Amino acid sequence: MTEIAVLPAVSSQGSTRWVQLGLGLICMMAISSPQYLWTLFTKPLGTSLGVAPAALQVTFSLLIVVQTFFSPFQGWLVDRFGPKLLIGLGGLLSGLSWVLASYASSLTMLYLTYGLIGGLGTGIVYVGVVGQMVGWFPDRRGLAAGVVAAGYGFGAIVTTFPVSNSLAAVGSRMTLLQFGAIFAVVGLLAALGLKRAPTSAVMAADAPDSSTREMLRSPVFWLMFVMMTLMSTTGLMVISQMAAFAGEFGITKAVVWGLAALPLALSIDRFTNGLTRPFFGWVSDRIGRENTMCLAFALEGVAMALWLSARTDPLLFVLLSGVVFFGWGEIFSLFPSTLTDTFGTQHATRNYGCLYMAQGIGAIFGGPMASLLHAATGTWTTVFGVAIAADLLTALLAIAALKPLRARRSAVQTRPFTEPAASA
Repeated sequence: MTEIAVLPAVSSQGSTRWVQLGLGLICMMAISSPQYLWTLFTKPLGTSLGVAPAALQVTFSLLIVVQTFFSPFQGWLVDRFGPKLLIGLGGLLSGLSWVLASYASSLTMLYLTYGLIGGLGTGIVYVGVVGQMVGWFPDRRGLAAGVVAAGYGFGAIVTTFPVSNSLAAVGSRMTLLQFGAIFAVVGLLAALGLKRAPTSAVMAADAPDSSTREMLRSPVFWLMFVMMTLMSTTGLMVISQMAAFAGEFGITKAVVWGLAALPLALSIDRFTNGLTRPFFGWVSDRIGRENTMCLAFALEGVAMALWLSARTDPLLFVLLSGVVFFGWGEIFSLFPSTLTDTFGTQHATRNYGCLYMAQGIGAIFGGPMASLLHAATGTWTTVFGVAIAADLLTALLAIAALKPLRARRSAVQTRPFTEPAASA
């Protein structure tokens, strides 16, 4: 592994960068519920609006597609106007999307509020915070990206049971209104303390900075894009459809440890989905990005196969769902840190915005396409089989394709310095 040399500017930041990490974590927690708690709203919203599940799931896909497909432009806005203004605006929009969705009387209004406005808000916050943290922590890039990405997974832990209880007590509309207002205030207040990452805090061992246009011409980027698309698809299949297949497996009314099985599984999932991000980010700082990818992606594939085989056991359903998410959530620390290692820090926010679009493509397959596949085959086993195959394929690609490609690129970039031409 290449020895890391850090310029003095990194250590001179003192506690400032850790404060920034904490604020970024809070910002991410404030925007996590629209994605991770969507499954709790599908039944009440579908009943209230009188729409079919596949049509309703377009809301979820729209949220992710807008969140991701606009991220290169949003990354440019954060670089241009600063994290405080743009990430604060994003936090407000994310919370406002729930507030406005509480008044939605048609599927179109739900698309525009929960999907479009929510996607714009969460996208600004997500790509902005991650882009800033890989700049603040060049010496612990995997860990820092993992910590703030963990906020996106951990945030829903705090709200899963309160939202579930609120839905039962006051219904979906009042729940969206109350919690949306809370999310907007928390996200805005945390963003007001954010500062730009110092451009001098760079690693001497970093790759030379590549512009976004140069990155888009690299085979390494497109391989990473395909890999992240595959992994995003498998996770979003589970997130968006968990309540549906839990019902088919007979888990919805089950009780585990005195708690309803589905909300308990969702809470455990949020915990493991958050924990895996800093954990595997930290691991990748030590054993390498591709080695860690292979380990984590294979873990998800194996766990999902075991989950399917034990689908009628409520306790195993709950526990194995947590293992599945432990093998999935790390994509949000491994891919941004690998991308910045490869293409440098100067354009990190915009560059990650381009890669993050893979999450949007994954949402197209993970949401309505999963519903259509289930409708065509009459079973969730087919959907699980596709997800397991994608996990194992991506684990193989990390070692067999991405690792040699990145090594070859690094060798080409360093050759002029390590092998100077002989003088005439």
